[in-house]
Amino acid sequence: MSELLCRRNTILEALTAGRRDFHRLLLAEDATAAATNAVRAAARQRGVREETISAEKLAQLAHGEKHQGALLAVGDYPYVELSEILDSVPTGALPLLLILDLVQSPGNIGRVLRSAEAFGVHGVVLPERRAGGVTPAVADASMGASEHMRIAQVTNVVQAMEQMRARDIWLAGLDMAADAQPLGKMDLNRALAVVIGNEGSGLRRLVRERCDFLVRIPMHGRVASLNAAIAGSLALFAAVQARQPR
Repeated sequence: MSELLCRRNTILEALTAGRRDFHRLLLAEDATAAATNAVRAAARQRGVREETISAEKLAQLAHGEKHQGALLAVGDYPYVELSEILDSVPTGALPLLLILDLVQSPGNIGRVLRSAEAFGVHGVVLPERRAGGVTPAVADASMGASEHMRIAQVTNVVQAMEQMRARDIWLAGLDMAADAQPLGKMDLNRALAVVIGNEGSGLRRLVRERCDFLVRIPMHGRVASLNAAIAGSLALFAAVQARQPR
């Protein structure tokens, strides 16, 4: 089954990562050579067939998305097993993982995946049901960063957390509750998984209870909270900074 990836940067990252099945590269007739040279070269390296179609047809296939004159027909996203993520952590490195518990907005998922890839997160866990997977909209919001990430879809997030705990990974839940500690006051220089809850309801009760500790981002303005992608990105950055030599 094919999906269509939009935007040149997302397409280029997918081709660079080389983790999907690639079916064909669709280019608008009026697309300039300078704009499409990079994706065309990357497609040729992967042996992907190139096809030129009218701008109107390309727009129809993109269903209103800003395609930038190119679409890439690809196979399904290549999810991995959680065990593969855990085993991929280099010897001597502190694992840094991300768990998205029922985060649903493609924009939020994509943006936090972009941060996760930029910060060197070793892998991401998503629930199979009642949450967003790595759709073309997510890949687009991540600017193609999702194509480089190891992402596991699991049937039970709590069981995945227990699997991490068995590997001595601490579970830090982002929460605005009174018992959550300010992010800057927690020791994040440890094997860690950051857990982000649903945009509206936050962490589910069982997920919250499985966390080893809760952290919150102090708010000093008039708004009460940050969205999931920004909050998660700040927490991941704080964990990366905590590991740097003083």
